[in-house]
Amino acid sequence: MLSVMSAHAGFISRLPKAELHVHHVGSASPRIVAELAERHPGIVPSDPERLAEFFAFRDFAHFIEVYLAVVDLIRTPEDVRLLTYEIAREMAQVQQVRYAELTCTPHTSVLTGIPIEAFTEAIEDARVAAEREFGIVLRWIYDIPGELGVPGADATLGYVLDHAPDSLIALGLGGPEIGVPRPQFKPHFDAARAAGFHCLPHAGETTGPQTVWDALNVLGAERIGHGTSSAQDPVLLEHLANHRIPLEVCPSSNIATRAVATLEEHPLRAFVDAGVVVTINSDDPPMFGTTLNREYDIAAELLDLDEAGIADLARTAVRVSYAPDDVKARVLDEIDAAS
Repeated sequence: MLSVMSAHAGFISRLPKAELHVHHVGSASPRIVAELAERHPGIVPSDPERLAEFFAFRDFAHFIEVYLAVVDLIRTPEDVRLLTYEIAREMAQVQQVRYAELTCTPHTSVLTGIPIEAFTEAIEDARVAAEREFGIVLRWIYDIPGELGVPGADATLGYVLDHAPDSLIALGLGGPEIGVPRPQFKPHFDAARAAGFHCLPHAGETTGPQTVWDALNVLGAERIGHGTSSAQDPVLLEHLANHRIPLEVCPSSNIATRAVATLEEHPLRAFVDAGVVVTINSDDPPMFGTTLNREYDIAAELLDLDEAGIADLARTAVRVSYAPDDVKARVLDEIDAAS
């Protein structure tokens, strides 16, 4: 059984980091979820033990079901602001995250009755306060909820084109992959790219390598969220390596959603051996019982890294991020100082 606590845990806990694949609602800690569940009673339990049972996923489809139940707890702009601010606090103070690209799904909030203007104001107010108070810099990725198909994509593109704050950097694509072909979203990614936004879809998490090819060749993906099944296609691995297209790897997430059977079987080593650029991320950390620090612990074990290698992983995330140049330089300096 793979250890989940490396010999370098103390170093990792102090190491400044960037995180590029982490979801807004999925980052709600049990404390935040319990508070929201008390505020909005329903199917999500507020009792800690029952909440832990609620988060025991049978498969990816069940994860989506649970995730959407938590999404439904975010019903007011005040809920959005609280969630965003508290996520930033925990990232900065516990995980030493200096910069994060947080994936938000505004359409699900709009469907619950929060106008997009109020949603935007809430996340921006929290972002500014978090940077001032905790020193963490946040940028947003608005993702298409794949389970809602083209109508959800149309709405999300509208938020990107017509309501984007200056801190919005990209259009993403999340949710289930099975039964949600990537090519149907080509017009949306084309329009976002034309407006100056990056294209950062999930692909190849619970489907095969073709989904990753579609994300690259049809959607114009600049990074791939997960890309787990890329290991099954040597030609794809070579393409990713040659074109320096990063994979946003989230080991514990892949186990929790049954995308990978065990940590020992995780393809992270295969990616690195093939020369693919990888970043280490937490995805939906409280839901998966993990933290970014723990994901670095796992990566250190899987890749047999010393502290210099772990620091290089942290540097890679900063370099392939879309952080402003001054933020990149500052965080890289902090990593150097901690190494």
